Amino acid sequence: MKLTCRILGLLFQLCVESETQICRKSKALPDIGKSYGGNKMHLQMTMVKKVAIIGAGVSGLASIRCCLEEGLEPICFERSNDVGGLWQFSDHAEEGRASIYQSVFTNSSKEMMCFPDFPYPDDYPNYMHQSKLQEYIKTFAQKKNLLRYIKFETLVSSIKKCPNFLVTGQWEVISEKDGKQESTIFDAVMICSGHHVYPNLPTDSFPGLDRFQGHYFHSRDYKGPEVFKGKRVLVIGLGNSGCDIAVELSRLATQVIISTRSGSWVMSRVWDDGYPWDMVYVTRFASFLRNALPSFVSDWLYVKKMNTWFKHENYGLMPLNGTLRKEPVFNDELPSRILCGTVSIKPSVKEFTETSAVFEDGTMFEAIDFVIFATGYGYAYPFLDDSIIKSRNNEVILFKGIFPPLMEKPTLAVIGLVQSLGAAIPTADLQARWVVKVFTNSCSLPTTDEMMDDTDEKMRKKLKWFGQSQTLQTDYITYMDELGSFIGAKPNIPWLFLTDPQLALEVYFGPCSPYQFRLMGPGKWNGARKAILTQWDRTIKPTRTRAVTEAKRPQPFYNLLKILLFPVLLLAVLLTFY
Repeated sequence: MKLTCRILGLLFQLCVESETQICRKSKALPDIGKSYGGNKMHLQMTMVKKVAIIGAGVSGLASIRCCLEEGLEPICFERSNDVGGLWQFSDHAEEGRASIYQSVFTNSSKEMMCFPDFPYPDDYPNYMHQSKLQEYIKTFAQKKNLLRYIKFETLVSSIKKCPNFLVTGQWEVISEKDGKQESTIFDAVMICSGHHVYPNLPTDSFPGLDRFQGHYFHSRDYKGPEVFKGKRVLVIGLGNSGCDIAVELSRLATQVIISTRSGSWVMSRVWDDGYPWDMVYVTRFASFLRNALPSFVSDWLYVKKMNTWFKHENYGLMPLNGTLRKEPVFNDELPSRILCGTVSIKPSVKEFTETSAVFEDGTMFEAIDFVIFATGYGYAYPFLDDSIIKSRNNEVILFKGIFPPLMEKPTLAVIGLVQSLGAAIPTADLQARWVVKVFTNSCSLPTTDEMMDDTDEKMRKKLKWFGQSQTLQTDYITYMDELGSFIGAKPNIPWLFLTDPQLALEVYFGPCSPYQFRLMGPGKWNGARKAILTQWDRTIKPTRTRAVTEAKRPQPFYNLLKILLFPVLLLAVLLTFY
C-alpha cells in the first residue's frame, strides 16, 4: 500500500512538473488572455458583432455555435443544399466542394471525434460509415438550432477588406444565389471551407503521361469500384484515400499496384486488446512520455510500436524516415491484400509509355487501364486575396494555424486547417471558441513580431517531427492544451488529482477525449465528467452484441503499476538469493 502511495505521489509530481514545463514554454509568448503594449499592430478594441462564416461543415457548425455562445450574430454561407461539408456524400464530384467515395469510414473513433458536449448515441459503431457521421452532424445542427443561421445554395465569390479596414476591421462579402449577387458588410470572417477541395494533380512530374492511352484522374473523382472490374489499375500515392481505393478495387480488378515515393506506416483501427487505436494511443501520459524521453529512446519505441502489427520492410511499405511522426495510413486490410497478391507496392513512377508505367527500380506495370492520382490537395481560397493567407514566399503563414499574423486587425480566422493525429471536430470546436474570444476582446493576440517568431518556431518543430510538408501538422494534445490555456479551458491535472482522483486518473491515463476541453472554464459542460467516466461503456456497447462474460475495459494505470513493480519484485528475488 505504501509503495502504491509513493508511486501515486511520483506520478502527481510528474504531472506538476510537466504542467510547469508547459507554463515555462508558454512564457516565450506574452499572456494571450491579456492586452499588450509595445510593438503591436492590432488595436484590439474593434467592436465585432456580425460574423460571416464560410462553409457549413463541422468547422462551420462549430463556429456558428461558438458565435452564439458569445452573443455574436453569425451568418453562414454554404454553397450546397445541406450541412456536413466533406461528409455530405454526392455520387459525382462537384466544383468547389470536397468529395468522398461511397465506402468511406472514419479513422477516428466516435468517442474521440464528437462535439465535446454532444456524445454519439451508445449504439453507434466506433468507426462510422460516412452516412452515419453525416446523420450525427445533421442531428447536432438541428438540436443546437443552427440551421436558421445558414444560407444554403449560396456561393461566396469575394471577401475584401473595407476601405476603412484599419479603423473598423470590417470585410465586404459578396455572395451569389440564383444568379443574383449581394454585398454585405461584416465585422469579422471565419473561413471554414476545408482543405479537401482543390486536388493536387502533378501531371508535369510524370514524363510521358501526355501520351498515355489509358484513363487517369484524381482520387476525388472516384466514387465506387464497379467500372474497374477486370481492369489493371495503378494508384499513385500511399495515403489513406489511395490505400482505401486500392483495397476496394482489389476485389474486382485484375491487378492493382500502389506507387509510393517515400512509404508509410500502416496502422489498424483495432489496437491493443481490440480497443480503438486512438483511445489507447492518444493519452496525456503517452504524450508526456513521448516528450519527456530522450529522442533516440522515443524514436526507437515509436518505430517498434509501428512495426508490431507486421514488418513493413517485408511488404515494401517501410517509410524512408520511419522516425517522423507523419500521419500513418489507417487500413485494416492492406497487408492481407498484399499477402493475397491482389495489391502490390512499387516505388515512384519514372515515366509513362502509351500503355505502361516504368518505375524507379526499372520494373514495369504493363497494359494499364486506369491511373488514379491519390496525391492530396492544395490550399486555395479563390474568394480571398492570396497574400492574406500566404504572406511569405507563397507559404501558408498563420498564428496557431488560425490567424494571419500580418493583419492590421484580427478579424479574420481560418478554422479546421491544422492537421494532427487527433480528430477534426474537437479541434475545430476549440479553435472557434478561442477565435470568438479574440473577436469579442476577451482574449488578445501578441504583437506581430511575437506571432511571426512563434510561427517560425512551430514550423521548425514541424520539420523536425513531421518532415517537409505543405500541411499544417502538429501534435494533437500539445496543440489542444495550448488553445485551451488561452481561454481557461485546459484541464488542470494537479488540481484534479487533489479534488477528484477518479476523474484525474481517467483524464491523465485514459483517452484524451473531447469532453476534457469542456470540463472547466468558459463553455464548461456539466455533463463532461460523466461523459469521461462512461466513455469506455459507450465504446464497448456496440461490439458486445453477444454478451458472454463481464465487459473488459483497459486499466492503463494498473498496467503502469505492474510495469513499475516488476523491477522491485526482481530486486527482491535477487536479494533473497544473495
